Amino acid sequence: MNSMSDTYTVILVYSTGHALRAEKVLKQANIVCDLIPVPRHLSSDCGICVRVSVTDRSAALAALAANGVGVIAAHDTV
Repeated sequence: MNSMSDTYTVILVYSTGHALRAEKVLKQANIVCDLIPVPRHLSSDCGICVRVSVTDRSAALAALAANGVGVIAAHDTV
């Protein structure tokens, strides 16, 4: 993600389908995001998660909640 700072939030969701829906919701809300593999230090399960700038964390979580996208957890990382 070229426009993202070094600090970002990783949002874990329940499935690949949820991640794809999350990406669509966030893009409609004009929140820059990427789908990335779940970092190993967060989960040993295979899967994808959503990465957003840490400055967009609150807005992203609010948009996902408003659109019924279930979130497992959100982790800030560098």
